[in-house]
Amino acid sequence: MDETYVKVRGVWKYLYRAVDKAGATVDFLLTAKRDGKAALRFLRKAFGQHGTPEKITIDKSGANTATIESYHAKHEASIEIRQVKYLNNIVEQDHRAIKRLVRPMFAFKSFRSAAATLAGIELMHMIYKGQLPTTGELRPAQQFYSLAG
Repeated sequence: MDETYVKVRGVWKYLYRAVDKAGATVDFLLTAKRDGKAALRFLRKAFGQHGTPEKITIDKSGANTATIESYHAKHEASIEIRQVKYLNNIVEQDHRAIKRLVRPMFAFKSFRSAAATLAGIELMHMIYKGQLPTTGELRPAQQFYSLAG
């Protein structure tokens, strides 16, 4: 689990992302602030769709650590928190594909358009990584249109 920055109207916003150890995108969420509430919202969203993990690798962010510990205490879940510098490289490298597409845009005009565009970018990236089930031999664009329609 990690977050990266995206500019919206000249102000940095935070794109929380989670990637499993195989490099598959687990979930993502664009938030206005980088605090405990935002981290908790992201964790609830990810855990609701994929279940509670046994281990979470994060950076040295205090908000993420506090949020995971409070979730652990409240829900009596046994989540091991790993804060090792190099174990987070998988998600850091996965940010690169998102940043490569977002950087030429300079900045988004609204938070809503940023969230919609980033969701499309994440979806295309997931299709490119082969995460979505294929029905027959559809190309990535065809898969995207079938999911969006």
